[in-house]
Amino acid sequence: MKTFRSALLTLLAVPLVSLAEAPPPAQAEKAQEGCHHPPVPADAKPASGWTLTRGEPLKDAPAVSLAELVAKPQAHAGKTVRVEGTVRKACEKKGCWMELAEGPKGAGVRVTFKDYGFFVPLDSAGSSARVEGVVNVKELSETTAKHYESEGATVPRGSDGKAREVQLVASGVELRR
Repeated sequence: MKTFRSALLTLLAVPLVSLAEAPPPAQAEKAQEGCHHPPVPADAKPASGWTLTRGEPLKDAPAVSLAELVAKPQAHAGKTVRVEGTVRKACEKKGCWMELAEGPKGAGVRVTFKDYGFFVPLDSAGSSARVEGVVNVKELSETTAKHYESEGATVPRGSDGKAREVQLVASGVELRR
C-alpha cells in the first residue's frame, strides 16, 4: 500500500513540477513584444549605500548648476556640460531615462543615455546624480509627451500647450545614495 501511494504521488507531482518551470524562451520573448525598451542589465540594482557609474567615466566637462541650465537652456544648447542634482523620477520600466530637478514640482532636465547604450536602476529616484552630456532644448510630439507622462515624468508645457523640455544626452552618469 505504501508503494502504491508513493507511485501515485510521483505520478501527480512530476506533471505539476514541469508546469511550474519557467516558460520557454519563445513565450518569454512574446511577453516582451510591444515594449520598446531593451532588457534590463543584470547588475541594474545595486545594494544600498552605493556609488554607481554608468556609461563613460566623467571627464571634467564645464560645470553648470541645474538652476542655471533650467533657467537659460539656450545658452548651453549643443554644449557638453556637467550637472549635479537629485533624481526626481526615473523610467520605471527599464531605467532608460531619469529626470533631474531641484524639487518635487517645477521644471527639470530629462537625462537620456547616449546611443541608448546604458541605463540606471529603476529605483534611482531620490539618488544624487552627477551627469555629463550634451544639452538639447526640444519640443516634444504629443505622443512622446503622453508616453513620458504615462511613465511618471513631469512634462513642462508652454503657454501654447506644447510640450517642451530641456534634455541632457548623457555620456556618463554617477549615482549616489
